[in-house]
Parts: sequence; structure tokens; C-alpha cells
Amino acid sequence: MFDVGGVLYHWHPRYLYEKLIPDRGRLEWFCANVVTPEWHFQHDAGRPAAETTAELVAAFPDERDLIEAYVPRWLETLPGPVEGMIELVHALADTGVPLYGITNFSHEFWPRFASTEPAFARFRDIIVSGEERLVKPDPAIFALAKRRFPVDPARALFIDDRDDNIAAAEAAGYRGHVFTDAARARAAVTALGLSL
Repeated sequence: MFDVGGVLYHWHPRYLYEKLIPDRGRLEWFCANVVTPEWHFQHDAGRPAAETTAELVAAFPDERDLIEAYVPRWLETLPGPVEGMIELVHALADTGVPLYGITNFSHEFWPRFASTEPAFARFRDIIVSGEERLVKPDPAIFALAKRRFPVDPARALFIDDRDDNIAAAEAAGYRGHVFTDAARARAAVTALGLSL
């Protein structure tokens, strides 16, 4: 079981805005105060981007053009896969390992992004937080995974880049691995007895 952002793909609003804001000091201010990860996380919880954008423009009217660039250019916040991880997904799928996902992701942004990466077609099911209005590390999202995924939690490994998400998965009975890089993730998988 995989998380997506920070595990399979790099993600941050900065990847978009460093293209749009050439002044380094202004870029740092904008990413720390205007379009922040915390603001974006509302989308992962299911809030419509039209609402969050309007609120942010009202709070920072001088930044309207930059704020309104976020939704149409959102794919630019994902500059590419985390090195070695898409290869790991394909290697597991090629050996018949059933793959699942639990990701904090906007229900509006997910279809646009998922269609760009063929590896997601190799997953049997992916829980998207914005669709369910449940976000990790809420125990309810792992309870949902138990109902939806036909997997014994004790035999499953959940890979996520956040300690709190792994702690919640382990509390639900899953094995957990805090992601740092592909080599360690591959080692965690092979430690289960899987040959890649």
C-alpha cells in the first residue's frame, strides 16, 4: 500500500511558483504566507478549489493573478516521480503483488494527475481523501481501507513519508514503513519475503 505525494511523486506549490516569481525573497514570502501547503491541504479534505481560491484572493487581493494560476497549472506542483519508485511499483505488479493506495489528494485534482501516470493503472484500488472527506492520519481512513481492500492488514505494508500516518496505519494493524528513499522502500518490501 502506497502513499502518493512524497513517496511516488515529488510535490510542493513551490515547484510552480518558482517559475512565476523570480525574486527569491518574494518567492519565500509567497510560499510561506499565501499559497502554502496548509492552504492546499483543504483540497485534500474535499473542499472545492473554487471556494478556497476565492477566500485566498479575498485575503490577498494583490496576489490574485498568482493565486488564480494555482488550479489551472496545478500539475506543475508535481515535477516528476520520486527516483526509483515508479520502477518499484511496476516490479511489484509484474510479480503479481496486489497494490493499493491511500493518498491525501484533492478529488478535483486526482483524475487530472492520475491520467498522466500509467503506473496508477496497476493499482487495484486507491483511496483518495478528497473523495471520501477523510484525511490521514484519521483512523477512519484506515478503517475504510480495511473494508475496501481485500487484504489481511497483518500481511500488508503501508509506505508513507509521514510518521503520524505510519503510526495511524500501525494502530489499525498494518505494517508500516516511513519512506525516505527507494532503496530503503525496496529493502522493506524484500524483507517481507518478496523477490523483485
